[in-house]
Amino acid sequence: MGGVGEAPQLKGWPLLLAALSLALANFVVILDLTIANVSVPHIAGSLAVSPTQGTWVITSYAVAEAICVPLSGWLAARFGAVRVFLVAVVGFALSSLLCGLSGSLEALIIFRIMQGFCGGPIMPMSQTLMTRIFPPEKQGMALGLWSMTVVVAPILGPIFGGTISDDWSWHWIFFINLPISALCLLGTLTYVRRFETPTAKRPIDYVGLALLVIWVSALQVLLDEGRNADWFASSFICTLAVIAVVGFAAFLIWELTEANPVVDLSVFAQRGFSAAVAAQSIAYAGFFSAIVVVPLFLQTNLGYSATYAGYATAFVGVLAVIMSPVAAGLMARYDVRKLITFGVIWLGVISLLRASWVTQMDFFTISLPQFLQGLGMPFFFIGTTALALGSVRPDQTASAAGLQNFVRTLAGAFATSLATTLWEREAKMAHEDLAGLVHPLPQSAGFSAEQGRMVLERIVQTESVTLATNAIFWGCTGLFALAALIVWVAPRPQGPVDLSAAH
Repeated sequence: MGGVGEAPQLKGWPLLLAALSLALANFVVILDLTIANVSVPHIAGSLAVSPTQGTWVITSYAVAEAICVPLSGWLAARFGAVRVFLVAVVGFALSSLLCGLSGSLEALIIFRIMQGFCGGPIMPMSQTLMTRIFPPEKQGMALGLWSMTVVVAPILGPIFGGTISDDWSWHWIFFINLPISALCLLGTLTYVRRFETPTAKRPIDYVGLALLVIWVSALQVLLDEGRNADWFASSFICTLAVIAVVGFAAFLIWELTEANPVVDLSVFAQRGFSAAVAAQSIAYAGFFSAIVVVPLFLQTNLGYSATYAGYATAFVGVLAVIMSPVAAGLMARYDVRKLITFGVIWLGVISLLRASWVTQMDFFTISLPQFLQGLGMPFFFIGTTALALGSVRPDQTASAAGLQNFVRTLAGAFATSLATTLWEREAKMAHEDLAGLVHPLPQSAGFSAEQGRMVLERIVQTESVTLATNAIFWGCTGLFALAALIVWVAPRPQGPVDLSAAH
């Protein structure tokens, strides 16, 4: 066993700089999940491949990251959280440089896989180390700062990606990671290195690792490619589904019976952890569905550019940042389950507000719900994270943080695929319903028969997409309601949730 003594607590500017180093690292890793989305056409054109082939730039990163996130608990126990974090940041920066220098799709995919492998451990390690550097009475604030990177990064990703690709070149969506990674590395070496966690020599669970790679890879590719392949009408998608289900079942059986599992699933035995993770993942699916659908709706239906669609959605981060310290302070005074419920219900109310959108909307009508949504987000994200980590033993914190991030990442992947699929299906159904209600324009309107038909088709298509978007928001409201109920499965915390368990 490698013991590590308690390091003196940081105060003032050193504490702030250490926290920013950790939060910024998590921010840039999550940013890279969405920054390439709007850049795929630029990348595909530059590398002379089809846009469909270009989407593997997104898939390869997501698969690699999803595989590595749940491994973080084992890596931290074997090598130490700070060492793992530092190596991951260096590897992330190096692979980002190689991505930007890639001259072929094959090379870019290989380096994106490397980038995902290195980025995966950064999320849970930054979360664990954030709670180590803050004193117990301020750890709610620490998780608040960390949680906001999870919220704001996927929103800013498309804005940065679109602006950089349009004004510079797609290579810079990877090059901008270099100075950010350098700052994170410098801050961690200066202020966080002293907070290393204890280590122990643990055997490698090769079978568990192989099963994890198999079922996560199959599931992620299924989610990413299912819509393009018409889902289960494709034998390829059916094969992936079988591999994912069988692989997942085998993984569960092996890990629950293995003496030294690569992923510690025992944390799910804690009812508070399981309920908090379930509530967070379900609500995150609803939250992420809006992140995916709203920009698509603005660009395809209302004529917004990718950049301005990003501006309209970016308002969500304003109140979220302002309310984070407020939410963190209330965690120490009130039942965290009540605060989580308030946050989730508030998100549901905003989703209902969006469900009444119409085609003739101005920028203010679109951006106001985004702005108001930020009020509830800190209570939801900080609360569920605090409840989850406060429900496990101190030695389980790294594994718990990794699994929490892993399940939330999968929820986001499910939300992306299902929301876009349902959105397109609802639009087709609404189009069929509306088409039967319209009548040809009279000749006196100044249109020929063909012109009148085209005008009506555009109107029907536009209104169909608007109705489909509203249907998605109704579905998101249902997810938020379900999450608000599930959080009460967790036992009542005995006093304030003690985040010092992350030590």
